[in-house]
Amino acid sequence: MDTIIFALPGNEELTTKLIYKLDAEKGEAVIRHFPDGETYVRVSSDVKDKRVVLVCTLNSPDDKILPLYFLSKTVKDLGAGSVCLIAPYLSYMRQDKRFNTGEGITSAYFGRLVSGFADTLITIDPHLHRIASLSEIYYIPTQIMHAAQSISDWIRKNITKPVLVGPDSESEQWVAQVARDAGAPFVVLEKTRHGDRDVKVSIPHVEAYTDYTPVLVDDIISTATTMVRTVAQLRGVGMKAPICIGIHGIFADNAYEELLEAGAKEVVTTNAITHKSNRIDISDLLAQGYQHLLRDQPIM
Repeated sequence: MDTIIFALPGNEELTTKLIYKLDAEKGEAVIRHFPDGETYVRVSSDVKDKRVVLVCTLNSPDDKILPLYFLSKTVKDLGAGSVCLIAPYLSYMRQDKRFNTGEGITSAYFGRLVSGFADTLITIDPHLHRIASLSEIYYIPTQIMHAAQSISDWIRKNITKPVLVGPDSESEQWVAQVARDAGAPFVVLEKTRHGDRDVKVSIPHVEAYTDYTPVLVDDIISTATTMVRTVAQLRGVGMKAPICIGIHGIFADNAYEELLEAGAKEVVTTNAITHKSNRIDISDLLAQGYQHLLRDQPIM
């Protein structure tokens, strides 16, 4: 069965890389909005009996989910053999419990929604906190790929004498792996969060690393509140200008600019979400994930 790959709007560059790496056909479709805001979808490629791959990273998901749903349903109606969603960033993972009375558990609802129109799912480092596995909320085969090695490789090639700084105790195992593979020491912050932008950060003793370049690493850079405060504190104790690295660069509001203004030397992200900070390519990881799904040999 042949593979044909469609890019949802904004995912064209990553999709082009995947088409090349997977020796796949480029899917042609029109997705636009009528004057009243409703979504229009038209598929011009032949998808009958083909493996269809839809590439759509899911930051700002509310604007993307309906066009994605319509495109998936359309190719199924046109005879596609299967539909795989490649969503490098998977949204709605944080609300995984009812924190306050009356709240919805939106991670579970979103998982059911996606499972209703995609046959398989590939993503990069989803925010698994209280959820041990995506299979708890997704009812389709899923493949999680990990960017730690790609980040380690970039650090090793681009930074002399790095010391990695993890955002909190929950990140310690992941940061330790990146540091080990990069051949660098690491420290972990003590963080207390009282709200989306109300975060208190304390830095462990860093006197031994004053001649190192601090590298702040996190899975998601959203408001960047923790990173901004950490950058300022590191600069305040005489550390070199830090480099901030995130797998998923959401950059809510002016987070990217605020990091640079706080004293970061550079902000680096993977191309899981398209942004001018993209330096680390994860297309190989996604291609590997798709090939493993085809062989039904998921990477744990």
